[in-house]
Amino acid sequence: MTKLSVNINKLATLRNSRGGNNPNLVKSALDIEQFGADGITVHPRPDERHIRYADVYDLKKVLNTEFNIEGNPTEQKFVDLVLASKPAQVTLVPDALGQLTSNHGWNTIEHQAYLKTIIAVFKNAGIRVSIFVDADVSMVEAAATTGTDRIELYTESYAVEFANGQKEKAIAPFKEAAEAAKSLGLGLNAGHDLDRFNLGYFSKEIPWLNEVSIGHALICDAIYLGLENTVQLYKRQLTH
Repeated sequence: MTKLSVNINKLATLRNSRGGNNPNLVKSALDIEQFGADGITVHPRPDERHIRYADVYDLKKVLNTEFNIEGNPTEQKFVDLVLASKPAQVTLVPDALGQLTSNHGWNTIEHQAYLKTIIAVFKNAGIRVSIFVDADVSMVEAAATTGTDRIELYTESYAVEFANGQKEKAIAPFKEAAEAAKSLGLGLNAGHDLDRFNLGYFSKEIPWLNEVSIGHALICDAIYLGLENTVQLYKRQLTH
């Protein structure tokens, strides 16, 4: 069954908006685990506008499920953080400085040499590596030469087409990319704009999906539905 990793960046944004420690990020993460999540994801950025680097160390000490740290490895501070905290997985994302949110995958052809080098750094430390890619078979094929363990499909275009009532059109390039990943021996993750409405169809059509990472939509739903209930609603979307 596909695992649910909950991205807690938005909880950190809420905390930071008033200072102090409310909501308590560590307690929230532990509660999310108790509510049924299979993992916790954080995406610290250089300006620490949501997840702070100190949060990563605090979370690493107490989490009981898989810990996934996302970020751009061109920032040496990020590399040092990951190597020091040793999460179960690092997800490499080609964000620019100050970028609001991730909006594209790696060009795994153009950046192949760099990716091979940086992926080896993390794998030599015993950390599973996933890299963010678009639903493009050529990018998946090139990703397979970098040494990465998994790819994470960037799913914004799927979410947009699904919302427009074009679910078959929405899923088609992702199924093609996912099939390519499977044939090449790559593990498969997915994330960005997945929600409780579009998640079930995505995971049903790609049943070998290892993990989804969801934050914004899940936390928004939790405002209305409650955090425990929302985590369990998302988990049920992954059961077929």
